[in-house]
Amino acid sequence: MSKVLNEPELNEAPVLEILYQDEFLVAIDKPAGMLVHRSFLDRHETVFVMQTLRNQLGQHVFPVHRLDRPTSGVLLFALSADVARLLTEQLTEQHWRKFYLAVCRGFVKQAGILDYPLKEQLDKIADKQASQDKDKQEAITALWPLAQIELPLAVGKYPVARYSLVALQPLTGRKHQLRRHLSHLRHPIVGDTTHGEGKHNRLFAEHLSSHRLLLIAKRLELKHPVTGVDLVIEAPLGEVEVLFKEFSWPTDESWYNSFFERSELAGLISL
Repeated sequence: MSKVLNEPELNEAPVLEILYQDEFLVAIDKPAGMLVHRSFLDRHETVFVMQTLRNQLGQHVFPVHRLDRPTSGVLLFALSADVARLLTEQLTEQHWRKFYLAVCRGFVKQAGILDYPLKEQLDKIADKQASQDKDKQEAITALWPLAQIELPLAVGKYPVARYSLVALQPLTGRKHQLRRHLSHLRHPIVGDTTHGEGKHNRLFAEHLSSHRLLLIAKRLELKHPVTGVDLVIEAPLGEVEVLFKEFSWPTDESWYNSFFERSELAGLISL
């Protein structure tokens, strides 16, 4: 696929991996650390997903949802305003199923659903005129433990360090919901510089060469907004595959596909 870079500041933009594309929409594997679009909150950044994808495809793209800057994985764009409207309606009506993978502190032993309202997070600059006294918003996340590891590395007052691989399904879409919910459960995601713990982030950086938020938007399920066909879009493990291999955690994509296909909310306890 041709790559057309018309803007000088995008000369170092990566070629984004296309996970799905047709005449109506396109899904990419968003790299960790890459902003989705321009923001005056990050004025020094010069490379953005929207502009990079637009130049890579040679046409305009329309954002439908977002991923936090440090999160990688499935990110969907419409190729017209009309399709963007249809996809936004699906998302608003909660017709999508989204699954994430995360590496978090401690042993997560029980699958369940966390129903824990979150106060809206406001940006200091962009939202400085907004009301600071809004009620908490409903926020619900389903969680399944998948694997565990105990590392012979002292951290804090403990002689060993324990971590879990978990699958997450957000049932609402609040800002930083997954990161804040896992922090509330005292299992913060490794690499989270806002809601996580510095000593665990440093352990992964110094001993495992992992310098990113270990959160991946792994799978998106939706009906095609035009054809009505069921779509399942999967992101690869990517750069975290090396870490998973070192931990002897699953790296076969079919293993994760099988899990997501079997996952059910029915029967999950309240966390």
